[in-house]
Amino acid sequence: MTPIPLSMSLPLVESLQHDAVSREHDIDAYIPLPDGGLTPYRRAVALALGKERDGQVETTWASAGADADPLPSDPDWAGHRVYLDERTYSSPVDPKHVWTIIEGIGGRNGWYSLPLAWRVRGWLDKLTGGAGLLRGRRHPHLLAEGEVVDWWRAERIDRGRLLRLRAEMRAPGRAWLELSVEPEGTGSRYRQRAIFFPKGLGGRLYWLAVLPFHSLIFPAMSRNITAAAKDLQDLESEPAGHTP
Repeated sequence: MTPIPLSMSLPLVESLQHDAVSREHDIDAYIPLPDGGLTPYRRAVALALGKERDGQVETTWASAGADADPLPSDPDWAGHRVYLDERTYSSPVDPKHVWTIIEGIGGRNGWYSLPLAWRVRGWLDKLTGGAGLLRGRRHPHLLAEGEVVDWWRAERIDRGRLLRLRAEMRAPGRAWLELSVEPEGTGSRYRQRAIFFPKGLGGRLYWLAVLPFHSLIFPAMSRNITAAAKDLQDLESEPAGHTP
């Protein structure tokens, strides 16, 4: 039920048997109390929930993680076996609207293709000790490098152009998902790449096993992201006060 792997959540839950209420206040002799005194528990919880509701949370406990693995853009690509699934989609939609959808992907906004398939993969990841899809994202529309997006981490953001997500799911290899957009004529060209560095024979078999799912998920994902961007553009172009 937690948004972090079992190896981290189990010790945290086990620690709940210990009393964590502070009954000594020697630190007050060194650090003065804040104006208005200490914040009561109920007030602290109310403030925290209010910040989460308003999208003002700076970080979350689900954001903790290891440093990035080697990037798919590193020059030692020649030393890796690399599997790619690449899709492009051209549309008359302004690139800024496509980027808005890209930056808001994941969490409550979903992944724009076969929600059940994503949930099943999340359940499998959770059963094997991963975080699954429970981590969500800090803000529904804004993203910063290093932040968590479900079982991904935002590894690189070129604002308005490129989002690279590094997978933190359980898999026999390293994986990334790149979503990008660029101007094309009066519209835009959306590009989507799934990149996988397999680890041994298990990694290669894993890629072959998920290929049928990729052939369903990724084409629909590219179409639906572009369609969502068009809906956003149409909504913003409607005259003020117009009710569709």
